[in-house]
Amino acid sequence: MKSLLITGAAGFIGANFAHYWRREHPSDRIVVLDALTYAGNRDNLAGLEGAPDFHFVHGNICDQTLVERLLRGHDIGAIVHFAAESHVDRSITGPDAFIETNVAGTHSLLKAARAVWLDGGDPRPDCLFQHISTDEVYGSLAPDDAPFREDTQYAPNSPYAASKAAADHLVRAYHRTFGLPVVTSNCSNNYGPYQFPEKLIPLFLTNVLAGKPLPVYGDGRQIRDWLHVEDHCRAIELCMRKGRRGETYNVGGNNECANIDLVNELCASVDRRFANEEDLARRYPAAPPANGESSSTLITHVTDRLGHDTRYAIDTAKITTELGYRPQVDFPTGLASTIDWYLANEDWWT
Repeated sequence: MKSLLITGAAGFIGANFAHYWRREHPSDRIVVLDALTYAGNRDNLAGLEGAPDFHFVHGNICDQTLVERLLRGHDIGAIVHFAAESHVDRSITGPDAFIETNVAGTHSLLKAARAVWLDGGDPRPDCLFQHISTDEVYGSLAPDDAPFREDTQYAPNSPYAASKAAADHLVRAYHRTFGLPVVTSNCSNNYGPYQFPEKLIPLFLTNVLAGKPLPVYGDGRQIRDWLHVEDHCRAIELCMRKGRRGETYNVGGNNECANIDLVNELCASVDRRFANEEDLARRYPAAPPANGESSSTLITHVTDRLGHDTRYAIDTAKITTELGYRPQVDFPTGLASTIDWYLANEDWWT
């Protein structure tokens, strides 16, 4: 993988992957393609830009001509496709952007890869289209249901999940019909540095620091599996290097947690920090622990999200058995390091 095109690398998971790949493979060329929409932040790539083997391109994955030019001009051996609209709430209020980016954009990339790698004068069957997807394509589990497996029937319940499911099907079709080398990974909820503050952990952390309400949907008993983004990056590399072409691998953190329990743990962690770090009260005087109160006093139950899935859970047996994947970051450690990052990078989220 001497030359990679990473789509959406100014976003949360893509940026973490770009930093991970540079750290693990310092001699490889990295080409980033990002449209810099609201959740894309070029500052996420600080420390990478400026190197001769790192190239940032401001552009859209729907621009097939541009993608083909990048694949040829940089002799790209792998596309790692993160670029996506990903916030469920936004997909409910404005689904069109999700269809455009997640479905049409993925199809544009597939067409470009096919044109350059398969239909050109010098076929490249050694190349790879690594598609990053989500566990939400499988729908919702009951409390006692077995976790999602790779052969679980797709049953997406939000426009976001439906758009990712459509993209997954297109990726599979391009492999089965045209022979495009692909691997798909479906991950659970990621957390860690650079996550845009509309997602649960950074939103609730920054709200606590500002003394704002913590809006918990319904009773908060919805269950998610939490995966640290560094473990996700390791899993993606395993898929790229050892994954069977045409296969799907589910990536989880083996850490199921109800949303309300996560929020309470986040609040308790923040409270402990205020008790042990005197400067936090000066920096964030609006936060309840600055005045001797618990952060949990900000929890407010609001009307549940439309079509809210009850539970997601990942069976990681396939990726563990075939590729040797195991998450290395336990949730308490990962949550603490994530809080550390946001506290140390206030300029990034304010």
